[in-house]
Amino acid sequence: MSELRELYQETILDHSKHPRNFGLPDGGGQVGEGYNPLCGDRLTVKVRMEEGVVTAIGFTGSGCAISQAAASTMTEAVKGLSAADIEALFARYHALVTGEDGEADLDLDLDELGRLAVFGGVSEFPMRVKCATLAWHTLREALAGRGQLARTEE
Repeated sequence: MSELRELYQETILDHSKHPRNFGLPDGGGQVGEGYNPLCGDRLTVKVRMEEGVVTAIGFTGSGCAISQAAASTMTEAVKGLSAADIEALFARYHALVTGEDGEADLDLDLDELGRLAVFGGVSEFPMRVKCATLAWHTLREALAGRGQLARTEE
């Protein structure tokens, strides 16, 4: 088994059993709801922005190990980022998990993705891409403030 595959499995297990930022932050913020009908994953993401950057973020919900681990790692990765930086990071992450990183002109730097890079293994399991991206779509919906259920089809 490759080193990356082992790290992928360890990260998924660790973050699904011990999710970081599980629970919604107190105080104001923007909330998004997400649902993946393929797997039954349901998430709520709450984010608070101050001076244009994420100062607090958390999630609640239930779902498969991949969706829970992806939500946990996402919340760690976006703290301190602006909405534009989140969009750029999501584009790189999405290209990685869909296997389009070789096709897209994104200069995919695995070091820049940090812990998120382990989700590259998801590209081997196309049915799991929606699990790995639900939290990101839900965060994007929260930031957009439309009050719509997040969709993973984008």
